Amino acid sequence: MGRVLCIANQKGGVGKTTTAVNLAAALAAAGRKTLLIDLDPQCNATSAIGGEPTPRHPLVQRTPLRDAVTATEIAGLELLPGSRSFHDVDHLATAGGGESRLVADHLAASLSVYDAVLVDCPPSLGTLTETALATADEVVMPLECEYFAMEGLTQMIELVKRVMTRRNSRLQLGGILLTKHDPHLELTHEVEREVREFFGEAVFQTVIPRDVALAEAPSHGQSIFQYDCRSRGARAYIEVCQEVLSP
Repeated sequence: MGRVLCIANQKGGVGKTTTAVNLAAALAAAGRKTLLIDLDPQCNATSAIGGEPTPRHPLVQRTPLRDAVTATEIAGLELLPGSRSFHDVDHLATAGGGESRLVADHLAASLSVYDAVLVDCPPSLGTLTETALATADEVVMPLECEYFAMEGLTQMIELVKRVMTRRNSRLQLGGILLTKHDPHLELTHEVEREVREFFGEAVFQTVIPRDVALAEAPSHGQSIFQYDCRSRGARAYIEVCQEVLSP
């Protein structure tokens, strides 16, 4: 089975879905057969690459992934769309330990055909995120370069550590990715300095710039590479992809 990367942060608006979509697109462009899984009930990852949310979530119905994934306009990238069904969201979000394990096992059993799987998690520390972490090899945590960026990060790391201690867990910290980076702001440099001093090599060398193209691309149902392949955001996600693929 290929690598399963969980893109997670309990704080909203940090570039989590942007990272999931564009890193998935970059991996596909690099020749990796890639699957993007939308676990966020907002279904932003689904719409960001031109997909449509499903009436019922495949993970609730135990639908085989081969019957539930859809093609995208990006060569090599498939999508397991999310669902806005209140029933399904509630079912996944309140599942007990045994039920959560069944969902994780069902998901893991269907991923062997992919070189890379990226899971876009909801902005929470709930069962959906925990289920995704239980399935993943690595967790990537986008972190916005603003004052409150590190608030709650300790809780997220504690959840990651808890999942890591479970039997048969493969989970490792894939890295912390600094997003919405504005080199003209002193605050950006302060946040980056503090994060790198505290987390060291766990922080990606590449930073994601504050780029209007990254904000505009989802409204067109496109990745940044389809929307503006020459933008600063596109270059940054290519460099992140290179870091992910480097030994």
